[in-house]
Amino acid sequence: MNQPPAPMKPQTRIQKKNTDLIRTAALEVFSNHGFRGATLDQIAAEAGLSKPNLLYYFSSKEAIHIDLLSDLMTTWLDPLREMNADGNPLAEILAYVQRKLQMSREFPRESRLFANEIVQGAPRMIDGLQGELKDLVDEKAAIIQAWCDSGQLAPVNPHHLIFSIWSLTQHYADFDVQIRAVLGDKDPFDDAAAYLETLFTRTLTPPSE
Repeated sequence: MNQPPAPMKPQTRIQKKNTDLIRTAALEVFSNHGFRGATLDQIAAEAGLSKPNLLYYFSSKEAIHIDLLSDLMTTWLDPLREMNADGNPLAEILAYVQRKLQMSREFPRESRLFANEIVQGAPRMIDGLQGELKDLVDEKAAIIQAWCDSGQLAPVNPHHLIFSIWSLTQHYADFDVQIRAVLGDKDPFDDAAAYLETLFTRTLTPPSE
């Protein structure tokens, strides 16, 4: 009879510290250079570790990348999970917009990591996109469609509404250099929140009788 695998031993303090160093360094390197442009040597140098030391914790560049993407998928979907079918429709969508914008402000490297993976055809996370992400988006799109059908929101294609929210919020992280080149020293997030709230309020408010 096959024996069940032995449980993994918890990491020591030093092992956890080094794993966290590698993950943080890899996030920086991948977000700047993409998967193809990143190297283990770059990640090791960013982490302040030797390459052999890095390979003790992760067997390959791809292993590090997949580890980061796995955590990122959960983080990225959490704001959409918070959309409540029993809440006020417009307020729920505006809250989702603001949560996504705040994520772009707080986690720009994670946003660029995600965008780089998608641009390359999502070879390391296509299953998650077609599974967990699609299932959640379909679930929330059905809620939005019900709000539209009941007259609580103006008629809108719910999937394309969600795509628009992604585009208009993540743009501030993924194209940060371009935005700051235009705005100079002005923080783009100062005005973005109010602008997006006005935009989506006008789009989604039902027409008056």
